[in-house]
Amino acid sequence: MRPIVFVVFPHVMILDLAGAAEAFRIAGRLSTAGGAVTMRFVGPEAVVASSVGLQLAGIEPLPASLPDDAIVVLPGGRSLEAGEETPARAVTLTLVRWLRAVIRPTHLICTICSGALVAAEAGLLAGHRCTTHHTLCEQLARAHPDVKVESDRLFVCDGAVMSSAGITAGIDLSLYLISELFGPMTAALVAREMVVYLRRTPADPQISPWLQHRNHLHALVHRAQEAIVRDPSRPWSVEEVARVAHASPRHLTRLFREHAGVSVHSYVQHIRSIAARERIATTAWKRERVAESVGFSSARQMRRVLARPSPTPTNPS
Repeated sequence: MRPIVFVVFPHVMILDLAGAAEAFRIAGRLSTAGGAVTMRFVGPEAVVASSVGLQLAGIEPLPASLPDDAIVVLPGGRSLEAGEETPARAVTLTLVRWLRAVIRPTHLICTICSGALVAAEAGLLAGHRCTTHHTLCEQLARAHPDVKVESDRLFVCDGAVMSSAGITAGIDLSLYLISELFGPMTAALVAREMVVYLRRTPADPQISPWLQHRNHLHALVHRAQEAIVRDPSRPWSVEEVARVAHASPRHLTRLFREHAGVSVHSYVQHIRSIAARERIATTAWKRERVAESVGFSSARQMRRVLARPSPTPTNPS
């Protein structure tokens, strides 16, 4: 797992920091790949007051170097928005100098809210598409014309630079990155535990097919979906799924339609199709073996299902 380095400074926006850090902590615990998350918290001062006045202690000094594969997270804060010569501005300049000295092309930069301002001043966003809090987009574009600011996005991913809009959008960006690092199922589990949606805008990268029909918060439906994903080859009748989910078949059918937007049968076939396509693409197996391994009765049935368009949610919550 790539080490994650959070930059902490006076008046840091505590939700920018804690929201992303909690998402990664939970990801390390829930990851089916068994990946451990190593997080460091570094900054110009060992103890700082956060945006709400709560003191944060135990902050490591800004290191002279970072591991080649480090992910550097720059949360927002009032000190990053100050343009005049003040103590807050001095903090920004300290961070700018540090970033210019240590950041390498192998590092991944993730900015949350006004964190984009210090990254831009350090030259890390030049030539990249990015976003920030909607109240700061104009300021960022005016001060750094070499940055391609997109003002209507939750988050933007452009090469080794990822940026997000204000506050809770940092969690959206974290979930996206968790999906890239640990897989989409782990991202779905983290979102469920944090009781947030896996939000995407139409301009964001297409959602992974494994996450389709999962953008809801109903625990019983998630339990049924996770069982199907874990073992798509199982003979999943509505009755069998209902037994695993601890619900009656009639109740489960209604909940699937209401929250996932598809029938239980359609969801089972959808997951089998995804698994089949992955195995066709990554193995030399014959079609009959692929079909059997994911629960289709024959290669003929598999071809017929694969030829159909993915089910469209009819009334998702």
